[in-house]
Amino acid sequence: MSQEAYIFDAIRSPRGKGKNGSLNELTAVSLSAQVLSTLKERNNLDTTKIEDVIWGNVTQVGEQGGCLARSAVLAANYSESTPGLSINRFCASGLEAVNLASNQVKGQAGNAYIAGGVEMMSRVPMGSDGAAIAVDPNLALNTHFVPQGISADLMATKYGFSRDDVDAYAVESQKRAKNAWENQRFQQSIVKISDQNELIILDEDEYMRPETTMQSLGGLEPSFKMMGEVMPGFDNVALLKYPEFEKINHVHHAGNSSGIVDGAACVLIGSKEFGEKTNLKPRARILATSKIGTDPTIMLTGPLPATEKVLDKAGMNIKDIDIFEVNEAFAAVPLTFMDHFGIDHQKINVNGGAIAMGHPLGATGAMLIGTALDELERSNQSTALTTLCIASGMGASTIIERI
Repeated sequence: MSQEAYIFDAIRSPRGKGKNGSLNELTAVSLSAQVLSTLKERNNLDTTKIEDVIWGNVTQVGEQGGCLARSAVLAANYSESTPGLSINRFCASGLEAVNLASNQVKGQAGNAYIAGGVEMMSRVPMGSDGAAIAVDPNLALNTHFVPQGISADLMATKYGFSRDDVDAYAVESQKRAKNAWENQRFQQSIVKISDQNELIILDEDEYMRPETTMQSLGGLEPSFKMMGEVMPGFDNVALLKYPEFEKINHVHHAGNSSGIVDGAACVLIGSKEFGEKTNLKPRARILATSKIGTDPTIMLTGPLPATEKVLDKAGMNIKDIDIFEVNEAFAAVPLTFMDHFGIDHQKINVNGGAIAMGHPLGATGAMLIGTALDELERSNQSTALTTLCIASGMGASTIIERI
């Protein structure tokens, strides 16, 4: 017998620049603890009632290693009885944390969970964990491994997106993020982050570049052309898998790809019984979740089958969804999503995305759930679908319904 899983709250830190940014002085444990503490305080949580804290984190080495989730729980002064679980599904780690918590509630393994994630990309460099798929030659050869940037350009080539297409999308993402901040659309969810002296060091996303234009982007060289065409020649590896293309069209660069940033986010998930006992009102219910594996070479197409799968599980079709949060890992990803499902751009990433505000790997999925929920409430709409592409060829999706 199952029960419904509800979202009671969702909060996040602002995203700090991943290089010389305002959050650089904080560890992942410290940033996680501030977000967790805020969630506890504003919901008057008795943390002995929390079954688990499930925390996404991609680069689990050094100060982000050693079950960071449990360290963050202790640093946030939660009850010693509250456990913590660190998980890694690459870019969708934060969303997978939400999905795991939701499905635990639905399966009656517990009545209350906190799910979220963190990534301090300024302190723990992406790739410093030495992922096997990138460094094990046997695995890399057998899977036709290429870096994500090559995959993004392969995706643009396969689905016919030009440099102008991806740049125009990036400019729009910046405009939407600027508009969202100017109109205080994130205010309900933002946690002001302080240093060790309790002085506020960041209260808004600092990666944004609202002055971005097609002209300014036009002056940027493709970021992955050299590694693709010259050394070590990853284009040839990708084309072994996709021989139908004569060459890869390199269109992505720093201006139309997700930004490297620091950040953390969390979501309070529980049963109807939990809400009644704590006098908390649910804001949304989680209707369905999905995950799926895809081709590890092109790698970034996972949102397509993951979305088809989650819609099928929910007994819905694409027209039943009011708004979408499709992670902007690279501009070609949401562009492909829109084309594949025939969705108008006005329904997707209406408040900007990772191109404008950044992609703090382990936290992003939880951030997008909160953004989708806030937008449903602001616009008085009903359903939202959040989805992310995932390194090494996976996808994950979640559908929520506003209460």
